Amino acid sequence: MRKNQKPNKFWKMKVSADSNDTADIFIYGEITKWAWTEDGEHSATTFKEELDSLGEVSTINLYINSPGGSVFEGIAIHNMLKRHKAKINVHVDALAASIASVIAMAGDTIFMPKNSMMMIHNPWTFTWGNAAELRKEADDLDRIGNSSKQTYLQKAGDKLTDEKLQEMLDAETWLSAEEAFGYGLCDVVEEENNMVASISEEVFSKYKNIPKQFAAKKSATITAKEMAIRQKIAEEAKANSAYLNTILGGI
Repeated sequence: MRKNQKPNKFWKMKVSADSNDTADIFIYGEITKWAWTEDGEHSATTFKEELDSLGEVSTINLYINSPGGSVFEGIAIHNMLKRHKAKINVHVDALAASIASVIAMAGDTIFMPKNSMMMIHNPWTFTWGNAAELRKEADDLDRIGNSSKQTYLQKAGDKLTDEKLQEMLDAETWLSAEEAFGYGLCDVVEEENNMVASISEEVFSKYKNIPKQFAAKKSATITAKEMAIRQKIAEEAKANSAYLNTILGGI
């Protein structure tokens, strides 16, 4: 990132050019909170303000390409989308990992191209302190994990048991679109697209079982204009990588 360059928001949202009744939201890059920037706070709070400003839309198309980030920011965004009156269509453009996969569960319909992936794992954090403080931190992580488990189970229905889900969370599981569909965490598997995950090596280093590559093949389902918008957001997300070491905790 260039010196003195401001961090960009990890989201963009707008009313669709084709219909005032439809809105598009893009969540690309790290999900985090910047409380001190020249143009104001970038957080779930400002996300809600922008969401409310969209007006009475009946459909929201949510596009995700994110490695995760702040657990509480992500849970807040999931809950506000879940409460929204609009129908939520979630499109996993390349990757919905960690807390980004929890946000994806807000979708009434979740679409995943064949070459996209979803990753789920147990919550983790950085911490310090005495034995009592560390035990409390572990208990807090258990409570956070149980909350997120319910989000997955609610979406999956009878396709996924609590025991199987816990097994996958313990193992840090990377799911293909077909696997996510089989477990009820995806509703529609689409043809491959040419989006690739915008993730820095630093973020990759936090995870254990990262697939060697994400396929990137051309698809007719995404127009050139839409692709240009998504690529622009992906480039902005990459520019934020210098700030990633300030993120504490995540799921």
